[in-house]
Amino acid sequence: MGEVGGFKKFSRVKAPERAPGERIGDHLEFVRALPLVELREQGARCMECGVPFCHHGCPLGNLIPDWNDLVYRDRWREAIAELHRTNNFPEFTGRLCPAPCEAACVLEIEEGNAVTIKQIELSIVTRAWEEGWIVAEPPRERTGRTVAVVGSGPSGLACAQQLNRAGHSVTLYERDEAGGGLLRFGVPDFKIEKHVVERRIAQLADEGVELRFGLDVHADDLDGFDASVLCIGARVPRDLPVPGRELEGVHYAMEYLYGRNRSVAGTAEPGITAAGKHVIVVGGGDTGADCVASAHREGAASVTQIELLGEPPASRPDDVTPWPLWPAKLRTSYALDEGGEREFAISTARLEGDGRVERIHWCRNSGVPPFEPIPGTDAARPADLVLLAMGFLGPEPALLDELGLERDARSNVATSNYASSVPGVFAAGDARRGQSLVVWAIEEGRRCAAAVDAWLADVPVSRAAAGAQA
Repeated sequence: MGEVGGFKKFSRVKAPERAPGERIGDHLEFVRALPLVELREQGARCMECGVPFCHHGCPLGNLIPDWNDLVYRDRWREAIAELHRTNNFPEFTGRLCPAPCEAACVLEIEEGNAVTIKQIELSIVTRAWEEGWIVAEPPRERTGRTVAVVGSGPSGLACAQQLNRAGHSVTLYERDEAGGGLLRFGVPDFKIEKHVVERRIAQLADEGVELRFGLDVHADDLDGFDASVLCIGARVPRDLPVPGRELEGVHYAMEYLYGRNRSVAGTAEPGITAAGKHVIVVGGGDTGADCVASAHREGAASVTQIELLGEPPASRPDDVTPWPLWPAKLRTSYALDEGGEREFAISTARLEGDGRVERIHWCRNSGVPPFEPIPGTDAARPADLVLLAMGFLGPEPALLDELGLERDARSNVATSNYASSVPGVFAAGDARRGQSLVVWAIEEGRRCAAAVDAWLADVPVSRAAAGAQA
């Protein structure tokens, strides 16, 4: 597996990035690929582990040692075949996944030494597209069954593709004007350029998936399908219940990011701008980082990102998250590399302004639940734009209520093997498991498709489906 002793011979080399001062001047992707020789060396570092814990770390169960070895041996076409066995869209995960596989790599026992799995994955699929190895794979025959998939994010795309390739006639619905969900409208171009999403949607269309975009689906739209799958995400944002929340200039992060993505695409003028403003981003996750980086590119006067939790340790705390678990340690986002400030253990007290937000007041807290305020730490900052990026609470309820679906304790769709409380209605992705990673979304879509396929095998063909097939 790889080169014997390669992990001793070759050091870990991260993917190169464009300099922050250069990249904030445009919206192009900033992560670059290593030269071919160096990529093969990185593949050579993969050990012949008795138990490859990277499989444990990857929700998709990607066959990581196999395609690392194939890259080392310069067998790229075989590598993409192995990669596609478990992952429909490795160019999505290769750009956006935080790589829990690398945290679980045996070499990561020595912290910071893992195989560069993520960049090898992205290099494989990038070359496959360049060489023309990725083509439409329509089914040889149709089953006569019809399935509606609602939502075209990574979960919906994966589910639709798997069901279509199984021979079912799939209609993919999306309420936005184009497909991709948050991949297209929530994640900025400098992390994933939109042609990357568009070519996969084109692949689905070429395989026979019917695309219906710009339609806000209601329960009666799903009548006549043998099965329906809800991949509608967890789009209800967590709010900030403090005095001044109602002021102009206080927005949910996705309101801002959706506008920015449409503006960059040239399809709409943004209703919210950070240009020349003092921007406060409330929330320390990926969405918050995307807000910070977008504000940089607009020319904000200042950007500050605040986090409720206390600052984590600089290295993996083995008493809390030992290897191979995802380590709860300090990470600095690409956005903060570009500029801005970050504050930990901050509780927002109130927002002030004359009709429009002008200042934010906060205090330090204990850094751990219940986040007790620390006396004498009150402070205020200028704030012309406040973006709330504090995560999501669950799926929007309208369609779920129309269908009469049961929910779990977190307001997600309650399921058993992806089947909801209503026969023939399934759920996958964030709508089922809550806000999560792109890699989990793809895995959910794939597993849900398998569950739907098995369920359809035991259900008679409906008259509507039979008529459509005829």
